Amino acid sequence: MILKAENLNNERVHGVSFELHKGEILGIGGLVGAGRTELLRLLLGIDPGEGSLQLNGKSVEIHSPREGVQKGIAFLPEDRKDQGLILEQSILQNTILSILERLSKLGFMNTRKEKSVCKEYIEKLRIRCSGGQMATKMLSGGNQQKVVLGRCLASHPDILLLDEPTRGVDVGAKAEIYKIINDLATAGLSIIVVSSEMTELLGFSDRILVMHEGYLSGELMRGEATEETIMHMAISHDQAAKA
Repeated sequence: MILKAENLNNERVHGVSFELHKGEILGIGGLVGAGRTELLRLLLGIDPGEGSLQLNGKSVEIHSPREGVQKGIAFLPEDRKDQGLILEQSILQNTILSILERLSKLGFMNTRKEKSVCKEYIEKLRIRCSGGQMATKMLSGGNQQKVVLGRCLASHPDILLLDEPTRGVDVGAKAEIYKIINDLATAGLSIIVVSSEMTELLGFSDRILVMHEGYLSGELMRGEATEETIMHMAISHDQAAKA
């Protein structure tokens, strides 16, 4: 077990507890407003709340995405244009955003390392571009999403939080992102994915947590999860969950 969350709670999330294992893809489903995104924001300390977190068996507190990166957690937000990217800046500048301290010494950036990191993720994620200096706003939606993913991976996280990772991208880019996610999990990265698309959740999740009005409504293992069972949990849940 790499992550254990207990009794996470605020105005939008109510007493949610769960575990995440190494190399696992944990899907989080539910209707719009169920508290899925809010759960990720609470995990990273973006929104205030209560509860406890353990990473690799040790209690931790996380108060910001920056602290999350320092503790091995990276976050791909739902809105890449407003929250994930600085569109006017280059692919290189966006890719290294989370590791600026690592690439600098005595206040000076190591331009060779910058270019090396950018080139690595352009190649690994197959970002279609003219090079690292290309403005991010010039890329397609799918390639912009890959730049955000590259920024996340550049910090070498142990846990990756993905909020709607294929929203607003075309079918071809979706297939590429699915493969990237599966390959990362196979390599040992632990991943939590929030998605509104049933086929997406069912396609790559090892387990699925379903939320309803901020509560954890149920948990389904791969093989027992269907669109019908997820939807049933998404629209109603055991009242004992509120106890």
